[in-house]
Amino acid sequence: MTDPKVLISKTLRVPRSEGPRGDGAGVARQMDAALAGVGFKASRELLEYVATLEPGAAMDLAIDVIGAVRGLVGDNVPHNAYFINFPDGVPDTVEFWVQCLRDALVPARRKWFPRDADLVDVLTGGWVDLLKLPRYGRYQHTYEELLAAHDELIPSVKDRVTVLHLGGTVQEEASRAYLGLAGSVTPLGEADLQVLADLAETCLAGTQPEVIPVRENRAVVNAVRMRAGLPLVSVDTVTDVLRVACQASGGDVTLRERTKFRSFKRRERRVMLAALDAVVAGNSGKLGDVARFAGPWKRLGELLHPHEYPRFPNAQDVFAVARGERKVRSLAGRAELAFMTDGAVRAATVLANAPGLLVRSLDRLLREANADDVEVILAGAESALGSVSGRVLCSLREHFANRGTPDPARVFTTRGRRSWVATDNRKRLPRKVIHRVTSMLDLELLARVPTYERLVVDPAVLDVALPLSGKATEDGFAVLPRGTRTRVDGDVLRFFTYWRQRQQRTDYDLSALLLDEDFRYAGHVSWTKYGTEGVVYSGDVTGAAKGATEFIDITLDKVEAAFVVPQVNIYSGEGFDQVEESMFGWMTRERDQRGAPFEARTVRTRSDMRGSGRVALPVMFARDGDGQWSATWMHLYLSGRVNFNVVEGNRVSTAILARGLYERDYLTMSYLVDMLTAKAGSVTMWEPGLKLTEPVVFVGLDRPEGLPDGSEVFTRDRLNQLIPA
Repeated sequence: MTDPKVLISKTLRVPRSEGPRGDGAGVARQMDAALAGVGFKASRELLEYVATLEPGAAMDLAIDVIGAVRGLVGDNVPHNAYFINFPDGVPDTVEFWVQCLRDALVPARRKWFPRDADLVDVLTGGWVDLLKLPRYGRYQHTYEELLAAHDELIPSVKDRVTVLHLGGTVQEEASRAYLGLAGSVTPLGEADLQVLADLAETCLAGTQPEVIPVRENRAVVNAVRMRAGLPLVSVDTVTDVLRVACQASGGDVTLRERTKFRSFKRRERRVMLAALDAVVAGNSGKLGDVARFAGPWKRLGELLHPHEYPRFPNAQDVFAVARGERKVRSLAGRAELAFMTDGAVRAATVLANAPGLLVRSLDRLLREANADDVEVILAGAESALGSVSGRVLCSLREHFANRGTPDPARVFTTRGRRSWVATDNRKRLPRKVIHRVTSMLDLELLARVPTYERLVVDPAVLDVALPLSGKATEDGFAVLPRGTRTRVDGDVLRFFTYWRQRQQRTDYDLSALLLDEDFRYAGHVSWTKYGTEGVVYSGDVTGAAKGATEFIDITLDKVEAAFVVPQVNIYSGEGFDQVEESMFGWMTRERDQRGAPFEARTVRTRSDMRGSGRVALPVMFARDGDGQWSATWMHLYLSGRVNFNVVEGNRVSTAILARGLYERDYLTMSYLVDMLTAKAGSVTMWEPGLKLTEPVVFVGLDRPEGLPDGSEVFTRDRLNQLIPA
């Protein structure tokens, strides 16, 4: 059975308890009070439901709810700060280093003390290992002592309040989540793929999705079916079966990393070979995909023993191709050969048999085609659009919207969110060609969006970048897709990182790169520089056996930079995808608000950090001409060095990357809302206090209270379901 806390975290809906009924009103009040302390509140319907449960059952439910939301905002772990009075009382960097050196070199009872100037000479004139100084990098106080040193948080009307709603039974909520994830038209992130795998086990005997559009999602579901001896579903390429084998072996379903296949039971081998046989029997051209992954296919063949199953002769052909005993050229290979020998039109003709590959190659075909051939290529692409997924069409629409002028830097991102930049030296496309492509994409997408009679939209959702892939985001709370720009309210911005090492000592360093209006270096704050005007660093923690937190505080009207780019550098130890836990988040406060360095109700967002690079760039903050600050999600990682990464070492690449991402024109939810409005004829903009009497289709960041029964709601966790299929 799926853990209810997972369902609450993903949907902000609380499954109904199976416990007995009784008088749980007291527990309901206690739960609501506890939720308020971490920035949440229960809806009226949820409170009334908890009040009808027997006190023991109500308490069990309340524990699940509170545990889930505390984990969401990062309040499930203690967040100690190196300097106990942070953000006050943080010394000058060199002053602190001198004190650490003094404590290390001078015994407590010694009468003679070296001058500060002598110690500065030691620090600057030779190599001093700060990590070996007793006071450096290690908490000098407990978390409880930190809390005792700070006043209680002063409440503010701007503190975050997130509403939790009542859902169905655990099984109903699990089925709802399963169908939503499995039927997603966009790829899921790593965390959601794991949730999907767990839900597929739970819901194996229940309702199944009619279609599973994304191949990675399909492989996760099929791995569960294979283990149960059930036929694979929605398999139409041989690579689909290879993904299943990788998923079932605990490997990489995206096929980027090498997977060590496990041994398979006879019934599992039979299921996979039957699926391979059916795919190839329908079209032997499907064998063209085998050569791309010949190595994994050969290793898999040694475990499946296809020769033991003569009733699957077409499956045996797959492994013959992998071993090189049979030659089959892939369609992409044939298209590339045609492009090199006969030009763009011939390549487009070959790609007509693979519409998705054709439209992905459209930019290259158009910029390399002769003027007389452009219309032929556009006509071929237009006829192929109807067979291409809406996600790909939206991605293409965003791409061509940015082709009118050269990018300041081309940003490339892998599915693992590893990024790099390059100069934009592509040939220019004529504006009329760009207009023609975007127009035909608009018409195709408009034809696909559904018609909703009563559409209600929260304006806050309009600037959210279209969630075209879960790979362009991270798991967490209130996390939004890469390119999304949101307003930052409050006088003080405080961001934080927390990590807990698994096996070896691990040192992460929270830093902030400050840039001017032209994205030129304007300063930084890190363990090498504790502060500058309006910006304060909480102190360097160099190990995290029990977890460690670092903060940076920014008084927004004092900082002189136009852009602030937080980053987390791995100085030594385990990577972001190796540690037990790692996260990044930010809080906003009023100038006079007190409280501990970490206060859950002031947390605006918290995201995991699980990328493969050695420098994390979760978000950037920018100030406009009116002094208003905004946050732009990045979700990117730089490769960095194996060890000793510092903000000074990557400031150039970070600045170029930040500029390329900030100046890009992202396709946002307003694009889809405009299309939905055109279909519906009108749209109502949500505002607090709006009275609705009939069921509506609501689109927003969070579900408001008071929506009529029967309303369909698309919030953060379901916005991807609005992407046309």
